[in-house]
Amino acid sequence: MITARNLTKSYGTVTAVDGISFSVEKGEIFGFLGPNGAGKTTTMKIIQCVSPRSGGTLSVFDLDPDEHPAEIKRRIGVVPQETNLDPDFTCEGNLMTYARYFDIPVDSAKKRVDELLAFVQLEEKRNVAIEKLSGGMKRRLILARALINSPELLVLDEPTIGLDPQARHLVWERLKMLQAQGSTIVLTTHYLDEAARLCDRLVIMDNGKILEEGVPADMVRHHAGEEIVEVERSDEVLACLEEMGIRFEIAADTVLVSTSDAPALARTLLERCRPKKMLTRPATLEDVFLKLTGRGLRD
Repeated sequence: MITARNLTKSYGTVTAVDGISFSVEKGEIFGFLGPNGAGKTTTMKIIQCVSPRSGGTLSVFDLDPDEHPAEIKRRIGVVPQETNLDPDFTCEGNLMTYARYFDIPVDSAKKRVDELLAFVQLEEKRNVAIEKLSGGMKRRLILARALINSPELLVLDEPTIGLDPQARHLVWERLKMLQAQGSTIVLTTHYLDEAARLCDRLVIMDNGKILEEGVPADMVRHHAGEEIVEVERSDEVLACLEEMGIRFEIAADTVLVSTSDAPALARTLLERCRPKKMLTRPATLEDVFLKLTGRGLRD
């Protein structure tokens, strides 16, 4: 569906996307992760034919976005990061108006709108003004709008940003349903549990480059192990770990140790290092993300 080779995007002296290569297969959910400014949204805009690339090659449906933007746009659906619904229309009005951009006949559009309002559980809000909707309802309506043209490729930029847990889970469920129906989905997200749950494959970006690519579970095993032991940081604990030759990572007031046998390691640490606080947990994609991109804040 998508193939990029040495894709580059520059704004003057700033390189937002720096020679990245990736491919997205038909029917999969593919994710872009990274801190703010990593180049994720810029990459999405290039795929959407909104921003022309500066270098490299890119094909979407085997078409060049620079040469066939209109044809590509007809075949994709986009959920932007910002909420950009038309406040002058109701839920139904927003969808019907958007259908006109794709020359969908009125009768067909009405049927499609009915299906989509049911799909995102907004049937009862059909005639409600946009300003009367909650944030979660607005995001669900934007998803419905992106589906009005029955796209082959769905591009989602932070699709569940600001949603409560119930709304997030509903969106996840709907995205999985779309995949089961044959849709290909590309998304960015800052929610690492969302990426681990949804994505078949993903890339982690930083400073415009791809740091790692793969299946989420494989990435976790490779970079973070199977389990993590968290120990309260102290000079005594650090000295003890160094004496035993155990590799660790420091995160503020906590020491993190990767392991494949958390109970055994925990017993050893309790006996030899005597920490005041300790817990064990499964390794997660967040551990991988922080290990690769660092723990410093990004603007």
